[in-house]
Amino acid sequence: MDEKLITISQAAEYLGVSLNTLRRWDESGKLVAIKKDGGTHRYYREKDLEIFASDLMKFASEWIQDGIEFPSTFYCPTSSIFNARLTKMQSALMQKPGFEKLYSLIVLVAGEIGDNSFAHNLGKWSDTAGIFFGYDLAKGIIVLADRGLGILETLRQVRPELPNHVTAVKVAFTEFISGRAPEKRGNGLKLVREVVMEQPIDLFFTSGDAEVRLKGAGKVFQVTRGRRTVRGCLAKIEF
Repeated sequence: MDEKLITISQAAEYLGVSLNTLRRWDESGKLVAIKKDGGTHRYYREKDLEIFASDLMKFASEWIQDGIEFPSTFYCPTSSIFNARLTKMQSALMQKPGFEKLYSLIVLVAGEIGDNSFAHNLGKWSDTAGIFFGYDLAKGIIVLADRGLGILETLRQVRPELPNHVTAVKVAFTEFISGRAPEKRGNGLKLVREVVMEQPIDLFFTSGDAEVRLKGAGKVFQVTRGRRTVRGCLAKIEF
């Protein structure tokens, strides 16, 4: 039996994008539609939409680099919306067998990274305020990103001598940094490092050309220089 197809209007609602966006994606080959019997109407398989929407890292990476449009269900324009969605994710994690003790730590890590983006860029967003926040609990993946100042420029407000992205990210993950009261910068990422080092949680974090990869058993914290420079911050949590 042929799989049921859904209309372009239903697909647009599913992904949270406009009809014109779906048409552009079809024409560019990004998300190709199905046209039955040589007709002009566009249709989609729901499974194709699920796969497309689940490529969280690709969406986040392209958004912070090029500002591409992505499903609106992943966009949190304000911290209140982010925290509401974080609470929803926590409720879903609490229902997963075997996560009775780990769910609160996963939420803590995601919450600290997301809250950092809002706290450090408040009133200073270069263009698009807010963050990308997407997750696939079945695959154990959470992705967060912002188009903000990035770690180096943020910390230079209180540590102007920082020479590069790698040094700045290392400081953010390892030192307590106090700015003018009541501001504190970098302390959330220090807590993130401590939790990830001790728990079965993996982390990839990048800002500028600096990268942190904490993965698997015997994790060792180090900051390396990546092959590309990204604006803002991008993080992937796996569990």
